Amino acid sequence: MDIINRGMFDALVDSTASPAVSIYMPTHRFGPEIQQDSIRLKNLLQAAHRSLVSDGVRAPEAETLLRPASELSDDPSFWQHQEDGLALFLAPDRFDSYRLPVAFKELVVVGETFHVKPLLRVMSRGERFYVLGLSQQRVRLLRATRYRVGEVDIKDEVPESLAEALWFEDPERQLQFHQSARQGEGRLTATFHGHGMGKETSYKRLERFFRAVDEGIGQLVETDAPLVLAGVEYLLPIYRRVSEHPTILDGEITGNPEDLTAEELHERAWSIAEPFFRKERDAVAASFATGARPTETTIEAILPAAFQGRVATLFVAEDTIEWGVVKLPTSVERHEEREPGDRDLLDLAVAETWRHRGSVYLEPASEVPGGGVVAAVLRY
Repeated sequence: MDIINRGMFDALVDSTASPAVSIYMPTHRFGPEIQQDSIRLKNLLQAAHRSLVSDGVRAPEAETLLRPASELSDDPSFWQHQEDGLALFLAPDRFDSYRLPVAFKELVVVGETFHVKPLLRVMSRGERFYVLGLSQQRVRLLRATRYRVGEVDIKDEVPESLAEALWFEDPERQLQFHQSARQGEGRLTATFHGHGMGKETSYKRLERFFRAVDEGIGQLVETDAPLVLAGVEYLLPIYRRVSEHPTILDGEITGNPEDLTAEELHERAWSIAEPFFRKERDAVAASFATGARPTETTIEAILPAAFQGRVATLFVAEDTIEWGVVKLPTSVERHEEREPGDRDLLDLAVAETWRHRGSVYLEPASEVPGGGVVAAVLRY
């Protein structure tokens, strides 16, 4: 899977290479449908070629522009390593290809700039969080976004087990332990043999263990990043009690995290983290409804404001295109069908809002505030 970060998105938004071809399509990770994906791309490239020629590009130049994507369509190895969707961007001396975890609807847009609105589905908007797996035998830390997850190397900051954290505590009086170096690492592990360790002593040891874990977590996890806990149910309240991390989410993944893969932990953790990230969007939507800040609900009013940097938050309907042209500073002309020189006015509003560091939410049409296909909360 490829990553679309802010820098990549900025580069697409700011690109001035023209003509610009944007292609979106669903793909398949396995099965007989893979062969159909290659055929689907060829059909979309034919549509792009027709659109380029219709806009006045000579046929040989259109073929040259589209050649990098045509070569992909004939590459069997390329189709063996797909995600749920494919996004291609072609312009003179430029070709970007992204395999992404969203099954895009088929779409070809040819214009003076790239069509970027569908990419908002895979932009994290800061949706970064962590999953902390806790057991007495192993500690795991995962860094995640909506679509990606990866194990964090904690060995230099966090004790990976209760034994490792507390091997030095009263070894002769209460415990005998066996030390052994991990092969290939200069690190010690300890195997303990307890002698009737009481409930209170055990609880205190867990507190000390989790304090040591939390101290290391503080070196690895950003203070503003939410943390999802995973572990045996009786351990998690102890960690919550001793932790100094400011944002531990209320939900938990109960059970032994050692029994779950990183992907399984991620799937369960996202269901806990998503409402946290949704709060920001819902708060802005609520301010829209109350009229606490200036708002607009027509593309004719929103686009000039976006160019002026006045749009703080933009809500735009997914899978909706409104063709037209803009004649700044204030004139916006919409067309029922695409005409030469048109671009998607909603996509242009997205690009300008993003360029001026506003927030953009791609929504089902039924969830756009105001009941239309676009809505904006203004800075002033």
